[in-house]
Amino acid sequence: MTDPLRLGWEEWVALPDLGLPALKAKIDTGAKTSALHAFEIEPFGPAAQPKVRFLMYPVPNRPDLAIACSAPVLDRREVMSSNGEAELRYVIETRLKMGDRIWPAEVTLTDRGSMQYRMLVGRQGIPEDAVVAAQDSFCQPQIGYEVYTTTRVREVAPDRALRVAVLSREAKSYSTRRLVEEGEARGHAVEVIDTLRCYMTLNPLAPDIHYDGKRLARYDAVIPRVGASITPYGTAIVRQFETIGTWALNGSSGITASRDKLHAHQILARQKIGMPVTAFASSPKDTTNLIGLVGSTPLIVKLLESTQGKGVVLAETKKAAESVIDAFRGLKANFLVQQFVKEANGEDIRCIVMGGRVEAAIKRTAAPGEFRSNLHMGGSAAPVKITKAERETAIRAARAFGLGLAGVDLLRSADGPKVLEVNSSPGLEGAETASGKNLCAALYDMIEKRVRPAPARKTRRLRGKAD
Repeated sequence: MTDPLRLGWEEWVALPDLGLPALKAKIDTGAKTSALHAFEIEPFGPAAQPKVRFLMYPVPNRPDLAIACSAPVLDRREVMSSNGEAELRYVIETRLKMGDRIWPAEVTLTDRGSMQYRMLVGRQGIPEDAVVAAQDSFCQPQIGYEVYTTTRVREVAPDRALRVAVLSREAKSYSTRRLVEEGEARGHAVEVIDTLRCYMTLNPLAPDIHYDGKRLARYDAVIPRVGASITPYGTAIVRQFETIGTWALNGSSGITASRDKLHAHQILARQKIGMPVTAFASSPKDTTNLIGLVGSTPLIVKLLESTQGKGVVLAETKKAAESVIDAFRGLKANFLVQQFVKEANGEDIRCIVMGGRVEAAIKRTAAPGEFRSNLHMGGSAAPVKITKAERETAIRAARAFGLGLAGVDLLRSADGPKVLEVNSSPGLEGAETASGKNLCAALYDMIEKRVRPAPARKTRRLRGKAD
């Protein structure tokens, strides 16, 4: 028979399920319910299995140190506070650890920022065999707040559930559906947000994003799937997510730069990354010289806003090139003139780069009679083994735009790989199907590593004042 657990009126407690290795708690047999300090409390997840996430300051007088926690919701109850006011609180179940003893307990969440003790352990949270010595304190081993300044916190932090937003106007598309399915399979709450239904509050004290009449909750991460037709507004929404502290898989500046083909090629040139020779001009008097800058025909004339192979024309003769250029200028369209890499033979390589790694590479081959290898244009795809130079080029190109996820299109030329395009919203269907890899799983591996456990971070707003 084990000895009874002896507790004083104050003890050090750990909550391992929440990633909290040390809290100074008040043991109060006069209170029925246990309570834990929490702020920015937000429910999330499906109605059948609701969860709650919150932040908490574990160390009094350290408002710069916040821990992000999440747990399944056990109940929501009305609790009478110490000042006699009724409060509706979320109830979770978590394990308490004191010394060598660990036991489950129901805990309510409430803002105890003005309290000296970040946790109160009531009668229901005390084991039946425990003996409370009201005149004593710290009968169990003491821990200390210094654990929050060591790597130990990261080692013991649990894999908390994340709240992820997929910014997309195509909820039924393959890529969006897979992102939702894979995230939910890992226990995360993944919500598809229609970009054009978002609107913003620009306020230096409390900038926010609203959606269908309500303020959006705080997300751990946002995965932008911004279509080319709404790039300006879509990147403004991504920028607002960044402003309020949400980690964006692809930042607004990287999306904007990759969508503007002239800007994109200037970035590639600045980083000395191989690409087809490209020329751009405004004056119609420069047509002949413009063609000469990229070499002889055939050559490519490409709209700056082209996507999925649309707005890309192959001009096989000088006369054809002049006609296409004159037509684009007549439409007041911005375009590039680009070297045609003959040795590519209608093939390119799409590299899916995630977090500085090439997770998959496929070779796309144009349909008969077509020079564009895009799958949307009838091209076919097959897995391909890439060279070290091709791998390094793809990684450098994605890094140049600061993209966590990128589809880098390469051409195999006589003088090495050349970057044709860097796509900030690459389709995943062709790459997953051809490579046989679960790219969404790799994507969430990267997101989880980047966003969680995040045991300590600075918060922009202070709630309450520690004694």
